[in-house]
Amino acid sequence: MSERTVRAGVPELVTLHVWRTSPAALPRALTRMAVDPRRLRAVPGVRFGKLLGTGTGTGFGPGDADLTRWAALTVWDSPAAAAGFDDSPVGRAWARIARASVRVDLRPLSSRGEWSGRRPFGEPPGGRVTGPVLALTRARLRPRRAATFWRAIPPVAAALHAAPGLLARFGVGEAPLGWQGTVSVWRDPADLVAFAYRHPEHRAAIMRTPTERWYAEELFARFEVRDVVGDRAVLGWVADGDPGAAEGVRA
Repeated sequence: MSERTVRAGVPELVTLHVWRTSPAALPRALTRMAVDPRRLRAVPGVRFGKLLGTGTGTGFGPGDADLTRWAALTVWDSPAAAAGFDDSPVGRAWARIARASVRVDLRPLSSRGEWSGRRPFGEPPGGRVTGPVLALTRARLRPRRAATFWRAIPPVAAALHAAPGLLARFGVGEAPLGWQGTVSVWRDPADLVAFAYRHPEHRAAIMRTPTERWYAEELFARFEVRDVVGDRAVLGWVADGDPGAAEGVRA
């Protein structure tokens, strides 16, 4: 398969690296967030890469920031290219300040919308999956609509916290305000679908989106979780009979 064909298609591998740092390392983490976005995109084999701050996942609003957890979402040309991340300048820099870390290997299942004017995950064909899945939402809020968006979030966040089959959840963003996103990991696709389309609070938020016009840009994507390597506690992973191990996801 030619490189042009690979780049035109759906990526074989997307990785989510998440690092836990100490409060004392905050100045160094902020330096990394300022310096490393361009360096991440320059790593050989990277097709698309974003450094992200995270939130605790309790509210998904501007007051939810977690200043001891940081993430990188990266789309790769190949698994071989991804294997070199830890030895890259970005990987080494974050390893020096992290006290714990985890990497989630992902295969795109579906993707709708754009991120920074691009469709980083292509047009995945879907497919049957029986194990854990990860849902990613990302939006750039319209400034005049942000307040109404944040007021609508608490009921959805509370419902998500108690959703059956939820293994992990947290907010992500490229900036403290106006660049909102969520990461959630589910035991299987049925649990994700049940929450996304049948839970009343979440359905109400979906129904309001077209009329409220909250987003200037939005993306919704789902992935098969192929592997989890490292400390799952960094993700806030919920122990539920060790579902990851049961589905072949190793830690």
